[in-house]
Amino acid sequence: MSRDPFAALDAVWRAESARIVAGVARVVRDVGLAEELAHDALVQALEQWPAEGVPDNPGAWLASTARRRAIDTIRREQTFARKAEEVGRAESLRVEPDAADVVADPARAVGDDVLALLFAACHPVLAREARVALTLRLFGGLTTDEIARGLLVASTTVGQRISRAKKRLSAEGVELEIPAGEELTARLGAVLEVVYLTFNEGYTATAGADWVRHDLCDEAMRLGRRLAALMADRAEVHGLLALMELQASRLRARTGPDGEPVLLADQDRGRWDRLLIRRGLEGLERARALGGAGPYTLQAAIAAEHARAARVDTTDWGRLAELYGELAAAAPSPVVELNRAVVVGRASGPEAALAIVDGLRGEPALARYHLLPAVRADLLIALGRTDEAAAELDRAADLAANDAERALLRRRLEDLREAALGGR
Repeated sequence: MSRDPFAALDAVWRAESARIVAGVARVVRDVGLAEELAHDALVQALEQWPAEGVPDNPGAWLASTARRRAIDTIRREQTFARKAEEVGRAESLRVEPDAADVVADPARAVGDDVLALLFAACHPVLAREARVALTLRLFGGLTTDEIARGLLVASTTVGQRISRAKKRLSAEGVELEIPAGEELTARLGAVLEVVYLTFNEGYTATAGADWVRHDLCDEAMRLGRRLAALMADRAEVHGLLALMELQASRLRARTGPDGEPVLLADQDRGRWDRLLIRRGLEGLERARALGGAGPYTLQAAIAAEHARAARVDTTDWGRLAELYGELAAAAPSPVVELNRAVVVGRASGPEAALAIVDGLRGEPALARYHLLPAVRADLLIALGRTDEAAAELDRAADLAANDAERALLRRRLEDLREAALGGR
């Protein structure tokens, strides 16, 4: 842990914020209030750590400070309620009798607390867009701007969604608990979606200096394993966990010595994590045995094809094209089509792939998505259309919000221009 108080605080908040908010929410029974109290602790750390130094256990310091603020809030409410009762008003702000015991034991059921917070953030009283934004805030520790870039919407829109979501959960009295029976089934799809969004933000960060955020990947996989234990008979739960483990197996190879991105074709596959690959393949088999044919199981099958190939040129691109076709039918989206185009380019040539990509250029959802021009540039290079490819790489770099990815695209553009000059 860095001794720089600001760097340490940023790191611990990104890694521990979900657990801190979940622990406080279990006491105050209000997600919005819990996040406010956790941020109060953050502000206190900003004031104290530069003067007093970084605590030996900064995560525990933040958690205990937030809990103390929760206790103070509870006591103020109880005092108000007692006074109100004395003058004949009903007690409206009562806390459960064991709240103090919960606060005194921060380790108690912390895993279930985080999972309960996840189910609360994915409650059906919230619209899908609000669930996604709130979960990325709570579990990713992302700023409003970072979430907005990832979702390809305005920052003000994200801020409004998060604010309204917290107010709605409070107004509806949504409990922080893991549902059971039919309710669990009804909310599972939303939970799986936001767990995977959290993982993806870690796998390829939408903004900031780092291309990979291991803390988010680890948190998403931890939640996935907890869900798989809770719902062992659900194919898509195992499919999602398999997908995350197979993708996470590449994490060590996805960045170079200085943190620069290393694309799949250039990765040292000897650095791929064989244990995670084995676990992912086993999870995929469990999902299939349970009849899994949903989007996460299909994506896991795609990741498995890459994991089984010793080299890029031994990858079964034809099989991958088939799997992407199935995925496009099961969960159609412009991003899936763009990924399918990449595979089609390998299996059938760049002209076939370029036709798919050109058909996506009018998609509103991809209007500011940097990977659309980046993929188009690759195909144009393969076709020898270097001037057009350079323009696409330039646009992709302008659109990329992640510093490392933008630098990679700029280097590729420079290399392309140098090669073009050398060939004249």
